[in-house]
Amino acid sequence: MFNGQTIADSHQVLLMHETRLAPVFYFPREDVRMDLFAKSNQLTHCPFKGNASYWTISVGSRSAEDAAWSYEAPYDESSLVEGYVAFYWNAIDQWYADGTEIIEQPRDELVAKDNPLVNWLVHDAWVPKSPSDLVARFSDAMVASGFPLWRLRLLVRTLNPLLFARIYTWQRSGGDVTAQEISHENLHGEKYLNSPFALVINGEGGVRRRLQGSGAQLDFPVLKDLVALGATDYVAMPLRFSDGQLNILTLVSDQSGGFSTEQLGQIYEILPTVSRLFEAHALRLSSSTLLRTYLGSDAGQRVMDGLVKRGDGDDIHAAIWITDLRDSTELAASMSRDDYLSLLNRYFDNVAGAVIDHGGEVLKFIGDSVLAIFAIDDREDKNPEACARALAAAVDAAKRFEAFNEEREARGATVLDCAIGLHRGDLTYGNIGTSKRLDFTVVGSAVNEAVRIENLSKTLKRRILMSSAFSKSIPERTTSLGYHTLRGVTGKREIFGLTATPAR
Repeated sequence: MFNGQTIADSHQVLLMHETRLAPVFYFPREDVRMDLFAKSNQLTHCPFKGNASYWTISVGSRSAEDAAWSYEAPYDESSLVEGYVAFYWNAIDQWYADGTEIIEQPRDELVAKDNPLVNWLVHDAWVPKSPSDLVARFSDAMVASGFPLWRLRLLVRTLNPLLFARIYTWQRSGGDVTAQEISHENLHGEKYLNSPFALVINGEGGVRRRLQGSGAQLDFPVLKDLVALGATDYVAMPLRFSDGQLNILTLVSDQSGGFSTEQLGQIYEILPTVSRLFEAHALRLSSSTLLRTYLGSDAGQRVMDGLVKRGDGDDIHAAIWITDLRDSTELAASMSRDDYLSLLNRYFDNVAGAVIDHGGEVLKFIGDSVLAIFAIDDREDKNPEACARALAAAVDAAKRFEAFNEEREARGATVLDCAIGLHRGDLTYGNIGTSKRLDFTVVGSAVNEAVRIENLSKTLKRRILMSSAFSKSIPERTTSLGYHTLRGVTGKREIFGLTATPAR
């Protein structure tokens, strides 16, 4: 009964016993007040029962969300429950058997068999230091416990602007775990769209396919490939993280009969805890990826290593690299938001992409400007390799920018202009800001001087300009453009350009 109303009353109730779980009553649907039920979007997967659909019960002013479930198309092992409905015990107000109220949920007197994976989970599962290692040890534990496992594959979604997920694969023949990266573009390919992965990620439950016999259901291309390799059983089940994110665990057997119901039950029993272990590793990877993406590879690693307080950082010596897109205010005013953002991203692909390709650290996008550094290990080094890489990045960026302009000119778009300023000096590299909002970047007079040098490009009509300190690191490639006043900098500074570089 729920809220004073009888919602199910039957003489044909089934009682399901499962290892280490309380018995569950299943009522024939014809004996259930389905008119009081509203189907929800909730869906769960059991590898030996199938996909369970859920209903919310509403009687009068009260509702119990996802309080009832049913296996509408159960697997063969559990076909008896097809057309039956079960209820969460605590979601229902009263239970009665033969007119007598049942106060406590029944206990199963059957002795549960030991699950060998529980021992592994308690004593060994915490040891792995990476997702690959955890996949390997989990697979080894299953094999050691007698599971007929041929291949285990784990798909874990990522917080990455380029990658949708990473796939870790263990196979008995090799034993080593391989990692594969899946881009967001892969989601539009036929291989993904016609795979069990797409079904599980879409929240449509899991997949169990027995691959032996003439009646084998080979409704995904991957299953035909597995049969050709000798596979006999395939299971794909959702691995749900605490935030609701769906990932996927797949198991493949190549032994006759495949996995037993007991074996799948043992996996299902520990799956929530295994999920939390993988989630811990995934969160660390995601944190590292996000820090590298938003702070830069070196700065992100420093934060991961513990430089998280305001004032944490180091004094470094570096080549400073800054570029700016000219007349961007007018461009922004003349274009739609989407078109302007697309243009900026193409511009950053060219200039910041050159920095990254030459080993520099992009620290910040300031409007349409890019601030980057090339760290110099020895400040006394007169010809540091970092300066050569910084100049190579500037020349590469200029070439990419010219190609970008040629493309724009060919389709009648406005030709753009940009400039790059290069300097060498001492910097403070670390956390600045408020106690609650920090930025890991470089500060110091050398940064301001690099900005002023870049601003001179309008006057000197050169795309790449350098300070004297930077020029001395690569003297054979530069030529003096005279002494100039830099706004906010005391005294005149000698400015250099590339030798034999034509004026713009």
